[in-house]
Formats: sequence, C-alpha cells, structure tokens
Amino acid sequence: MSLRRVAAVAVGAGAVLVVNAVSFAGPTAATSTAEANGLGANNLSEIVVTAQRREESLQSVGIALSVVSGQALADKAITNVVDLQNAIPSLQVEPAFGGGQPQYRIRGVGFLDYTSNNASPIGVSLDDVAFALPIQTAGQLFDIDRIEVLRGPQGTLYGRNTTGGQINFITNRPTADTHAGFTAEYGSHNEVNAEGYVSGSIIDGVSGRLAVATEQGGEWQRNRDTGQRLGNKDKIAGRGQLEWKASEAVDLRLGFHLAQDKSDETGLYLLKAYTPYNGGAGGPTIPADTSRYATGWSLNPVFANITGLRAGAKPGVDNSNNGADLTANFDLGGAKLTSISAYNKMERREYSDWDATRYHDSDEYFRSNLDVFSQEVRIASTGTGPLGWVGGVFYSNQDLDEKFYSDFSDANIGFPAGTTPQIVLTQYGQKAHSFGEFGQVNYRFNDALKATLGVREDHETRELVNLNTGLVAGPAIGSFTGGALNNSIISNLPSGKIEVDYTPQTGTLIYESISRGVKSGGFTAHNTTTATVADPFGPEKLTAYEVGVKSDVTRTLRIDAAAFYYRYKGEQVLGKILDSLSGSYVGKFVNADSRLAGGEVELEWRPLAGLSISQYAGFVEGYFTNKVLDSNAVDYNGSPLSVPKWSYGGDVSYGWNVADTKITAETNYSFHDTYSQFYLLGSSDFTIPRYWLANANLSLSPASGAPWTLTLWGRNIFDKAYDVTRNFFLPGTEVARAGEPATFGIRVSYKY
Repeated sequence: MSLRRVAAVAVGAGAVLVVNAVSFAGPTAATSTAEANGLGANNLSEIVVTAQRREESLQSVGIALSVVSGQALADKAITNVVDLQNAIPSLQVEPAFGGGQPQYRIRGVGFLDYTSNNASPIGVSLDDVAFALPIQTAGQLFDIDRIEVLRGPQGTLYGRNTTGGQINFITNRPTADTHAGFTAEYGSHNEVNAEGYVSGSIIDGVSGRLAVATEQGGEWQRNRDTGQRLGNKDKIAGRGQLEWKASEAVDLRLGFHLAQDKSDETGLYLLKAYTPYNGGAGGPTIPADTSRYATGWSLNPVFANITGLRAGAKPGVDNSNNGADLTANFDLGGAKLTSISAYNKMERREYSDWDATRYHDSDEYFRSNLDVFSQEVRIASTGTGPLGWVGGVFYSNQDLDEKFYSDFSDANIGFPAGTTPQIVLTQYGQKAHSFGEFGQVNYRFNDALKATLGVREDHETRELVNLNTGLVAGPAIGSFTGGALNNSIISNLPSGKIEVDYTPQTGTLIYESISRGVKSGGFTAHNTTTATVADPFGPEKLTAYEVGVKSDVTRTLRIDAAAFYYRYKGEQVLGKILDSLSGSYVGKFVNADSRLAGGEVELEWRPLAGLSISQYAGFVEGYFTNKVLDSNAVDYNGSPLSVPKWSYGGDVSYGWNVADTKITAETNYSFHDTYSQFYLLGSSDFTIPRYWLANANLSLSPASGAPWTLTLWGRNIFDKAYDVTRNFFLPGTEVARAGEPATFGIRVSYKY
C-alpha cells in the first residue's frame, strides 16, 4: 500500500471517528436511566494536564496526548523510561547496544546514537526543566504524579523545539497537610525495590516534600563460560522540593535531585556463532546462544589499567545525575510571569562488552561529563476572556567532555603491525549554546470554535572541540591529518503551529492542526580516523498535518483518535562509511527526506462499577523520498523507513468487596511489531520479531479505604522470549539484548 493511500485511509478513519463521536457524544437512554437511579460510581474522572503550560482537562487539549498516572506506572511494571513503550501508542524507547543511553522514537521519528553528544528529536522534561541530551533521562521513575506524552512537533510552548514529540515527567508536589508513605517489593532473582516520601508544612507559608527510592538485586543472566551472575541493580535516588508562598502574588519552588547508579548492565547474547578475529587468540568458535540467560564478557587487564576499572569488573555503570532548579511565579494581575532556572550535572562511567564473549574485539568504556545550565522566562495570560496568550525565551548552555575506549585486542581491523593490544581512545568536547523565542495565541470566537497560532525561532551553535581517535597502547597513530579535529555548526530555525478546535457539543472536541518542528544539526563522534565521518550533518525539519477527535461518548466511555501525515526534510539517520585505516565500516549520520503517515486510537471504558477497560492502538508507515547513498552506493530512495508499524496494548481491572476487604485483579498487555535498523534493511539477522507482553496484579486493601495495599504481581507472566535491540559493533559480532524473563513478587504500600 502506498503512503498516500495510507495517509488517505488514516485521515478517512479519523473523519469516521469524528462523525461517530459527534453522533454518539450525547448521553444515551441507558446512561440517563442509570444516572436517574444513582448508578454513577463508574463514571469517568477528569484528567488534568499541563501540556499547554496551564492546568486544563485532557479532553479540551487539541494535541494527541497520552497520560500515565503514578499508580499506572506500578501496575504496568514501569520502573525506567525504556518500559514506557509498553504503555503508550506509537512510542518506542531503545537502549543503545542494550546499555544506559535511551533512544526515543514517536510515530517513527527518532535518533539512534551510542555517544552522548547529540540531542533527541523527542523532548524530555522533569517538572518543566528540559533535559539537553538523552543520557540524562536514564534514571529511576519514582514519586511521579503523571507522565504526559505529546505526539507530533512541539516547541511554541516549550523551552526546546522537537520534531517528534514531548515527554513530560511531573512529580508529586508538596502538600500543606502532613502525608507520608512507602512502597516495598520483593521479586524473582532476589530483587528488592523500595521508595518512600514525606510531605507537609514546615513553617507558615513553606511546605516541603522529600522522596527517596532504591533498586537492588535482580541478577537474571549468567556468563556462559564461568557461570558468574549478571544483572544486579544498585540504584539510589532522592528528590526534594520546597515551596514558599512569599505573598499573594509571589510563590517559589526550589527542587533538587540526586541519583547514583552502580548497576550491572544487561548483557548481550550471540545471535550467530562467533569466530575470533585474531587467529593468535586461539580458542574455538562460540556457538550462537539458545538461552537469553546467557551472555559473555572478560576484562582485559591492560584495558582495565588504562580505563581505571578494577580487575575482574563486570559490565556495568557508575553514573551520577544531580541537579537543582528554581521556579518563580509572579501574579501580575491578568498575567503570570514564570522563571525557571536549572543546573544539571551528569557523569557517565559505563563498561560494556559489545561482542558478548570472553574475547576483546568490541569492549567499550565511556567516561563522560555533562554540565547544563538553562533559563526560561515566560509570561502568560490568566484571564477568562476569549483571548489567551503566552510568550517567552529559553537559553541553554551545554558543556560535554567525553572519552570512550575500545578494546580491539582480539580484532583484525587493519591497524599497523605491532599495535597489540589494539586499544583505541576517542575523545572530544562539545559546547552547545541555544536561544529560542516562542509565543502562542489562541482566540475563542464562541463556545464552539477556537483558533491557535504559535511561532518560534531557534538559534543554536554547536562546537566540536578536539575530536581525536588513536591507539593508547603500542605505537601511536595519527587520527586526522593535522591533529585533532575542530568544527562548528550554526542553526537558525523557525517553526510554528496553526490549530483550529471545534466543539460541536459538550464532551466532544474536533481539532485540525498544521505544525512545523525543527532540530539542529550535529556531529558523528564515533571512533574513526576518517575525517569526513566527523563532518557536521544538517538540521532536520518536519511539517505535520493532523486531525483528531476527543469524545466522552457517554459518561462511562471515552474515545480519543488522531490521524497524521508528516513531510520530513533532512531527517537525521544513521548511515555507514568505510574507515580508510581500520578497513571497517563505521556509522555516520546523514540527512534524508521522507514521508510518514498513521494514527492512534485510545479508549477508556467503565461499563460496570469496579470494572475499568483501557485500550490503545497505533499505526505508522513511511518511506524515503530522495537518494540516500551509503559507502556501498546503495540507493534507498523509495525504501521503507525502518519503524515498527503497529503498537497495541491495554489493561483490564476489576475490583470487588469481600466482607471488609477490597480485591482488585488487573492485567495489562502490549504488542510490539517487527523492527530493524535503517542501514541493515534487507538483513533478517537484525530484525526484531513481533512480540506480546503481559503483566498481572492481584491486590488486597481494606474496603473502608484505609491506606495499606498488598499486591501479588507478575511481569511477562507467559515468559515470552523477546529482544529489546539487535545490532553489531564490528562485523561478525551479531548480538542482541534480551528482555527479562517472567518474574513474580509481592508489593506492600502504606500511606497516611
């Protein structure tokens, strides 16, 4: 089916849903009778969001937007950002080579990179503070009120512009009354997770909240040669907030967060038999793994000495992510001025074994330091009249210093004779300065019709400083002619949005929008001695056409749907080029044009008191529209984009009382479609097959509503064998990261 047909079908389906929603949005006779008899306990509740920088009902926002509550995170076993893809339509989160760098994709728009220097087309923020780079988002999810996932280009209301979408993490706020609580769980493989909080008034006008969380244990993999276990979690994080109502017109919130992660990595397993590159290394061919519990690693003593790793270290991380932010609100009478100042510091220390064997041909160690300061100032109307507006500026300064070491001692990749062991160091710095002006105006002509216009201008300078690749053991070799490489790229990019909202009757919103998102260019900072690989790639621009409907069909049934068509100019994709010295292919980011189309449907239904049903489905398909050449002169014009086409999931929950006890049974499930990477098209070796996942919970709590809950839980209850990612670093080392097997456990929660 051509993309134009897909787009037509998607928009047509959206139109049908709009018509149906308008036709059935009013209360039915059955609903009216139930309400007349007082049977309203199963009515849908209003969901309040701040996606447009003010509190409003989810159903009144003309954006394709999904919300996951803090309780749903626990029910769906979501403890890190990678697991969010199990609860949101058209969202994928892939850890680079199975490691600590999350890579986001919404509606097929994403960016794949294992280094830390390039921004994501998906914006991520914590309490309105924008994260500059994907690696900053790898921490725990705890004490969360909700997560809002916005699909499509954003920017006219946000500090950072995006082409793919926005993910907002909103934490629980301090309370005036004293509240406290804890949750503790124990599960398979001796995994222990716990979190707690305390919140309340400190002195008159000042309230605070402190939350802490930890994850420990959980080793579920083993070294195929030694039997040593892998997968132990060792995470601890804390978050504090102070709110001060300084006067009737001024309030301030000071926040800080601290996180330390010293966990093992999830090991990779062999998709195919592995034959050592270096004949002198000896040893037989290692057959492909048949168990996802199996992995392999072995730390070279020379590599350990160079990197500072302890002898015998397992693949793992020693990362810290700390920061502070200050939000100040000033009521100006008819308008509110908001200032958000933030500083974040991230340290990445990550040892990975990407060949997943006892040999040393793709062992990696990252040592990265990131400092980010950002400042946002915006002013917004607060009146109730037909005109609403917001405008502001955003500034960000990033300073990244990264080194990554590659142990190729058992590889044969063309380095000069005598360079053994072949341990390569790539190091560079990157400075990025961003400044943006944004504004949005909306006008309500009457109760049924509202129009919105938003504009933004981004100015960004990225400087690559002293990029250098060379051997750190054996005879030194030059990296680039003339020494280290320095480069810069400047982007001045306009973007905007036009939206029309139509409310034909209470409970139904129909919206249409045209929006343009942009993302600045950047650099490929991979280990290579070929200077052209480090040439900057250009910015990308995406124009999105979208139509959607949000309808409370009855007081117990809610249906939201959207259809979209994207025109992508300069999409940043990972290609490959032959490194002239090593004789091996290395990744290089290039720009391409493409088209995407698809849509989503989300449903929430409460047919009976105690019974709740939620479902979602997403579809996306696309193809390249210009000639994209890799070093093999393969023309990808007309080739399909490598994105999972279908996503589907949902949950069913039913609660009933037995004597003084409330019992709640819940199950949730998700479907993930076939996926392979761009430059590996046509090779089934690196295609992840489609798979289903299912979780279940059985909870007991007092029927009176007392504050404790006891839950028996199961994750991946059918023990589905599946892969999160498939890849290779050097040709011949074909590896995958497996998803976790079935796990079961118990959770206790108490709040007062």
